[in-house]
Amino acid sequence: MANCKKLRLKDAALKRLLSVVVVTLLGVLLLIVSLRTNTTPGLSELNEDLSEITDIQSFSEKLNLPKQNEFSIRLAKQNQMPPRNRDLYPKLAKDHITIVLYVHNRPQYLQVVVKSLSKVVGISETLLIVSHDGYFEEMNKIVEGIKFCQVKQIFAPYSPHVFPDSFPGVSSNDCKEKDDAGKKHCVGSPDQYGNHRSPRIVSLKHHWWWMMNTVWDGLKETRGHNGHILFIEEDHFIYPNAYRNLQLLVSLKPIKCPDCYAANLAPCDVNLRGEGWDSLIAERMGNVGYAFNRTVWRKIHRKAKEFCFFDDYNWDITMWATVYPSFGSPVYTLRGPRTSAVHFGKCGLHQGQGQTNACIDNGSVNMQVDDIDKVANIRSEWGVHVYDNQPGYKAGFKGWGGWGDDRDRQLCLNFAQMYHSYNTSLSAVTMS
Repeated sequence: MANCKKLRLKDAALKRLLSVVVVTLLGVLLLIVSLRTNTTPGLSELNEDLSEITDIQSFSEKLNLPKQNEFSIRLAKQNQMPPRNRDLYPKLAKDHITIVLYVHNRPQYLQVVVKSLSKVVGISETLLIVSHDGYFEEMNKIVEGIKFCQVKQIFAPYSPHVFPDSFPGVSSNDCKEKDDAGKKHCVGSPDQYGNHRSPRIVSLKHHWWWMMNTVWDGLKETRGHNGHILFIEEDHFIYPNAYRNLQLLVSLKPIKCPDCYAANLAPCDVNLRGEGWDSLIAERMGNVGYAFNRTVWRKIHRKAKEFCFFDDYNWDITMWATVYPSFGSPVYTLRGPRTSAVHFGKCGLHQGQGQTNACIDNGSVNMQVDDIDKVANIRSEWGVHVYDNQPGYKAGFKGWGGWGDDRDRQLCLNFAQMYHSYNTSLSAVTMS
């Protein structure tokens, strides 16, 4: 009897011990699974990104793009990083319109536009992509401080600012100003006015074209996006109602103006603030707060040769003078009768950096924002007033120059092909 009782006690103790062991093992297994879930995807994602960068670089070499220095390669890797603030804004709105802010090196201006964006109604619903023309620490710090939405930074890895002693920057044997290449034994082909390239100037057109190709066809966040994307610059003050007004314009465009290519937040004439009518406006596409979809991008991309060979360092004048006219019909944009964005810049893209109050009066911008500018002020029942026979660049206009070097033109063409060669190869690998 006593022996049976001892056996039962031993069995019970053994069962308790086994239970403890099983529970402990389960806990260890759960911990391992949890650790793998939290760490492995991040590592694999990073490896995948680095592998993707290596592939892109190999295609870059095949396209005879400039040999990248270490800093250029680091910037290209940085472009593959995911957006920040996803912990604060884990999901983008289903119908969100991505905003692309392209910047150069005017920190005073950037602070103004970032502050204005922070007050835009609906900004937390979307993704803000900031495209940098090279790398400038003060500009980077301002963008890193953004907390009002998801934000992704991309840096032009072939910016002249990234290549201090070789093309697309300044090379020691480059021709300068009006040098005669034959007599000076220097490298370069002049523009139509006899002037050789200025890296600081040509970077404007290079950055815009690289950015467009990268946003539409290179970034995994946007290369599958077919809807509209809004483009703004570092000297564009954005009103609080801009995003909601843009959503209305995009929804009304197919009904009110099916022939319109884009939607604009501001009049084409940057000096105007709108007519104040109870009517939508259709006019020439402007360069302040413009948005279009992938269909329009495809039309633009097909005109890469026209864009890259037109002798003008301004991207917008190039578009107005040669790309849009090649579409065969007027390129209209739809906007409201009251502006939702204002161009406030008073100096060029590469002036003012490092100078106190160089580009902004009293170091600040005092923009009047009325109550009507804080809420959507576009009505679906409005008709459309069309501006016919608008002023523009006449047939035969050959550009203001600054874009005559064969190397710049080839680099421009390479930007148009880089992601297409890369994506085509990826498709072939996937199908095989």
